[in-house]
Amino acid sequence: MIVAHTPDADDAFMFYAMVEGKIETNLKIDHLIEDIETLNRMAFEGKLDVTALSLHAYAYLDDRYRILSSGASVGEGYGPIVVAREEMSLEGRRIAIPGRYTTANLLLKMALKDFKPIEMRFDEVIDAVKSGKVDAGLLIHEGQITYETHGLVKVLDLWEFWNDLTSLPLPLGVNVIRRDIEEEKQREFLRAMRESIRYALDHVDEAVDYAMRYSRGMSRELVKKFALMYVNEYTYEMPKKVVRAIETLFEIAEENGILKKPKLDILF
Repeated sequence: MIVAHTPDADDAFMFYAMVEGKIETNLKIDHLIEDIETLNRMAFEGKLDVTALSLHAYAYLDDRYRILSSGASVGEGYGPIVVAREEMSLEGRRIAIPGRYTTANLLLKMALKDFKPIEMRFDEVIDAVKSGKVDAGLLIHEGQITYETHGLVKVLDLWEFWNDLTSLPLPLGVNVIRRDIEEEKQREFLRAMRESIRYALDHVDEAVDYAMRYSRGMSRELVKKFALMYVNEYTYEMPKKVVRAIETLFEIAEENGILKKPKLDILF
């Protein structure tokens, strides 16, 4: 079974116990690590059995994958942001985005009616803003908490936009599994995923030590902060309000003519 996730501290944190054999499973698992937009595009090609996936991408893949009720990345009080070198209006501006199918890009399209997206890898966005290659940049992952050290200012907070609109948690990413995998194996992977997350939350320092492999220069304190922002009780077991938040995300996107609301199929 090919299981794909991102080279980010939060994914490393939640998969630590599974990768390092801290939990038992009868599944043979090969781990693949790529940035989220690469995984989104690989999922379109059907190459992955289980993968981290942007909810935006899921809207086009509901016929191929089911959402797992463990492993979601959900923000509450924080989320993707747009930064620039100075305060500015974003209308009509060139904005670096970390992938067409990222949920951050979907949210930006909801919040801004007129901008010029410049697609690039998530870890190239800050330098593109600093160099003036783009007017502003949409940040995901650790950039959300490190941008000030690069002399940048926040000009749009997409968590605030979402919260004002819905008062719900902000669903960004999920783990999904291919529909054509037999049900018994789907449920066994879900159990293993949940156990891996529980292990990390119960052994935080141990899991953070492992996540430091993907720190990209962040201090241990920041890696821990970032990992626990996006690996939490919502990640362990998706509650009803997160399901409602996912439904609302797709409803608003459809109302805005961005996409067609997918069939929501979540394995609990």
